[in-house]
Parts: sequence; C-alpha cells; structure tokens
Amino acid sequence: MPPEARWAHLKAQAKQPTIGQLVDDAMAGIERDNPALRGVLPKDYARPALDKTRLGQLIDLISNIRVGDEEARAKDVLGRVYEYFLSQFASAEGKKGGEFYTPRCVVKLLVEMLEPYRGRVYDPCCGSSGMFVQSMEFIKAHATGNGNGGRARADISIYGQESNYTTWRLAKMNLAIRGIEGQIAHGDTFHNDRFPDLRADFILANPPFNVSDWGGERLRDDKRWQYGVPPVGNANFAWVQHIIHHLAPTGVAGFVLANGSMSSNQSGEGEIRKNIIEADLVDCMVALPGQLFYSTQIPACLWFLARDRSGKGGSLTRSYRDRRGEILFIDARKMGRMVDRTHRELTDEEIKRIADTYHAWRGVGADGSLPKYQDIPGFCKSATLEEVRKHGYVLTPGRYVGAEAQEDDGEPFEEKMKRLVAQLREQQAEAAKLDAAIAANLEELGYGG
Repeated sequence: MPPEARWAHLKAQAKQPTIGQLVDDAMAGIERDNPALRGVLPKDYARPALDKTRLGQLIDLISNIRVGDEEARAKDVLGRVYEYFLSQFASAEGKKGGEFYTPRCVVKLLVEMLEPYRGRVYDPCCGSSGMFVQSMEFIKAHATGNGNGGRARADISIYGQESNYTTWRLAKMNLAIRGIEGQIAHGDTFHNDRFPDLRADFILANPPFNVSDWGGERLRDDKRWQYGVPPVGNANFAWVQHIIHHLAPTGVAGFVLANGSMSSNQSGEGEIRKNIIEADLVDCMVALPGQLFYSTQIPACLWFLARDRSGKGGSLTRSYRDRRGEILFIDARKMGRMVDRTHRELTDEEIKRIADTYHAWRGVGADGSLPKYQDIPGFCKSATLEEVRKHGYVLTPGRYVGAEAQEDDGEPFEEKMKRLVAQLREQQAEAAKLDAAIAANLEELGYGG
C-alpha cells in the first residue's frame, strides 16, 4: 500500500478542496503497486459534479469505524462491510441486483455441501466473487478437521469469469480486500471462454435464469454440447453443459437454476436432461424455498453433479461410497425465515441439516461422524435411476420425497371421528341460528322477499 493511499493520509486531508484528486491519486497508486487491480478501481472522485465537502465528511465518518486494527482484521470487518453494501445495493436494485450478488445463505449451502478444501475452484459466472469468498471462509471455519488436516491453509486455486465489466471490477475488489488471489477474467463465458482447457475439481455457480439472448444461434456445433444442443431461446442447459465440460475426472459441481430446468421438455431440454441423467452425472437435487433471491421471484433449485460416482476415486478431500444409479432428492421448500417483507433466508441450522443429509447419503458419515442416512418422508429420498425413468426423467424433489409424516396425536380413530362429527353438528346448528337472525333483520328492513 503506497504512502499516498494510506487512510491516515486521506483522513488528514479530508477537509481540503483537493480531497477528490487525492482519492484518485490513492486509487492510481494502489493499482500501480498491485497488478491484479490494474484498471479496476474507480478514479473519478475529482470530477466537478462531486461535492468535495460531502466526500470529506464521508471519509471522517468511515474513520470512526474500526476496520484496520488487529481484531477487526481477524473478524474480516472490512470484507463484511463490503459484502453488506453489496447486499444492500442488490436489494435496492431488485432484478438487476441479482447480476452481481447471490444471497449469502445460498452460497454457504453450496459450499458446505461441496466442501472445496483444496484444488481448482471455478465459477463461470462469478458475479462479485461471493462463491470464492465463502469457500475461503469455509476452509477457515473447518480448520480443525473434516479432511483439512487441522490447518486453515487456503490450498485452492481460484478461476472465475464475468461478462459484465462493472461486476467484474466488483469481483476483483471483493477478493483484493480480503487478500485472496484468483484469476478473474472478463468476457462472455459462452463466446469467449477464458479458461478453455481448465478442468476444475469444484465448480460453484449461480447462472442468470432462463436467458434468451445468449447468442446460442452462433454456437450450434460447439464441442461443449455433449448431451444435446441447448435451445436458442434459453441458456439453462448451455450453462449445465459448460459446467460439465469443465469438470475434472473426479470433479463435482453445485449450481443454482430455475425450477423449470428440472422438468421442462421444451425445445429439446427434456432430452438433454435425460442424457445427463443416463450418463449418471446427477448426484443430488435440492428444491429451495421461494423469496431467497433479490433478482427474481422464480422458484429455484440446486443441481449437484459428479463426474465419478463410483466411490473408487473419491475426491480431493473425501472418500465416498458407490452412488451409481442413485440420486438424492431433498425438498427444502418449507425451510427459511423471513428477514424482511420480501426476502427469506436459510438459517445456519437448516443449512447444516441439508448438508449433513447429503454427506451422510454420500457415505461420509460411515466413520460415525454423521448419523446413517435414511429417507425422511417430505424431506429427502434416495431414488434409483429406474424410479427417475418412470417419472419421465423429471428431477423435481417433490415427486420423490412424498408427504411429510403427520405426528400421531394418540387419539383412536373412532373416537376422533365421533368428536369431529359432533363438533360439525354444533357448528351447523350455530350457522342455522345465524342464518335465521340475518333473515329476520332483512325482514325488518323490508328485504325479506
């Protein structure tokens, strides 16, 4: 950090009319000494339209927030402040906000289920890099075990691509502010894949839902479409196949898609989904509750794919059982709590329940660290490939998990029916009395006929 960019220097000059130019100089100095940020930081604080008095007041205000001392750095206060503003901007922007921000609880669920301790981590539509930040936080949080050898080493390589230039800059800043190194490329993932030879161990993504103007008509013969050519009018299965294309031989992927991807048969999508299922790539499907996303009210789901489900190769971090010919379905639609009038979020306990269910099903808990997996009506079901075929290759969890078991209240059926019938008769008698009273009132008012 060059001297002219240090906060103490800017704070001391906050009330000077040249503060805008000083902030621009600070940004230029940071870019000069940090090649990863070259061309990323904003440098327009000296523009005449910006009130320099207000800018100085903002610097004074921020100076009162403890972000740089040892305790604050340990808690990643600056990074959390950055994420807070991202979430607030996403909420204010509504639909457009979803282009750069995936709700923290959704990212955390993906990361907890995939456990990216080490290896190559890739996000083909990385937004503001939330997947990578959460992956690093996961490693730190689980530093005392669970395959990480008791060390919080960030033994992962990060690769991301983002098509929106402003969002790409946000992503670069989000990583830099936390000291995370990564290769974040700018460009259209479909038409200018910046990592064509990458085979990732973990892929996490939240692609934009149901994109119709993705330029698919120019990619009819693309080598990525191994399971069928995706329709020009919807990019969902272009994203799915791009992700599969970039998976390493033992790689795993978890990503968000619109619910329609689980059941659509339009424009050949059903055939593509069938081919992916028959290739034994689908590991788990999770139906999410509504109102989780800032960008859309469209119900969403999580797809989890694995290249090798034999249990022989395992992954870089775990050994698993042979899951070939099986798919785990989890219905989490009833989970979550409302955090404001329009948005819901999954709690840490709910995230743990979903992730533990997946890990137990994969066989991670064979050492006794997790309860043995079992189907729970209304929540989870391990279905065979033959069952999925019978359902026409539809992957909607609700079709498989069944209805939630109702708790037995201990009242014998005969007694309950007698009580309910008696209660119905009382209510019908009360209704007759009310009807008679209303008729009498209408008669008095001259409306009896």
